[in-house]
Amino acid sequence: MNIREQIEKEELQRLSVHAVKACQSKGRPNPEDEESDVRTCFQKDTDRIVHCKSFRRLMHKTQVFLQPEGDHYRTRMTHTIEVSRIARTITRALNLNEDLTEAIALGHDLGHTPFGHAGEYALRDILGYPYNHNEQSLRVVDSLENSGRGLNLSYEVRSGILTHTGDTPPQTMEAAIVRHSDRIAYINHDIDDAIRAGILTNADIPYEISSVLGSSHSERINTLVMDMIAATGTGSTVQMHEDVAEAMEQLHEFMFENVYRNPIAKGEEVKAKEIVKILFVYYTEHPDQLPREYRAIMERDGLERAVVDYIAGMTDKYAVYKFSEIYIPSAWSVKD
Repeated sequence: MNIREQIEKEELQRLSVHAVKACQSKGRPNPEDEESDVRTCFQKDTDRIVHCKSFRRLMHKTQVFLQPEGDHYRTRMTHTIEVSRIARTITRALNLNEDLTEAIALGHDLGHTPFGHAGEYALRDILGYPYNHNEQSLRVVDSLENSGRGLNLSYEVRSGILTHTGDTPPQTMEAAIVRHSDRIAYINHDIDDAIRAGILTNADIPYEISSVLGSSHSERINTLVMDMIAATGTGSTVQMHEDVAEAMEQLHEFMFENVYRNPIAKGEEVKAKEIVKILFVYYTEHPDQLPREYRAIMERDGLERAVVDYIAGMTDKYAVYKFSEIYIPSAWSVKD
């Protein structure tokens, strides 16, 4: 019995009856002949995500604040890591599959556009139909990475990435934990960044919220995590107690009113949306300027799809660079 087989046997013996066991995975879109001697299928999926190009680009994609001054504001990368840590803590406490949770968490935001949700809204505006980053994240791992071959991830990881947001409910408890952890992470670290930006203070958070969740960053996260563990218990539904869930919803509404629509946080959003729209128009009118791999996508899935894939994969800096390269004249000098 090799190391992977020992891990799979141990999962069957130790994990909750509600956990997904690696040896019981529904498999991959394209079956693979060779199994690892040391890693389960979900461990392999985590490694494939961490080593892919789209994951590396998360470090240069906006979370909330566009081009903030300072090194300590969150990016999509730091957000993803925070989601992973929160989700793994809850998963371990509930005796579920931590490897599956980690893979879903690390892959959940791979389809986010440059400039955060501003880029997502810009694509929705110009396409005339919804652009959803969870669907794009699944497309990234299925069809775009690895020179168009995709990462060939396990069914449970792919499903968890797709259902981390949106109307379709998660199919596993591990996926449900990531969905909740994503919200816990972004609301609380967005508060932290807003305080750093001078938009909020902890004292601004209404008492009816702080009296339930706590008055500091660590207290709020600890309350939410511990309550989810206690409320879920040995059951099959990931949940919080009613008072904590209500305070969480109130905090979400408070953040929309005071941060997500705040002109300081969103002051450059109009410019960012225009950059995305202008790039979309340019590449649909000049498909020959698309990189070779996206011209191949154009042949397979159509021009509009290829342009969306290209722009969605850009980092903030690269989108600004391409806009400048196309529309801003290069510096020139006249010799005497």
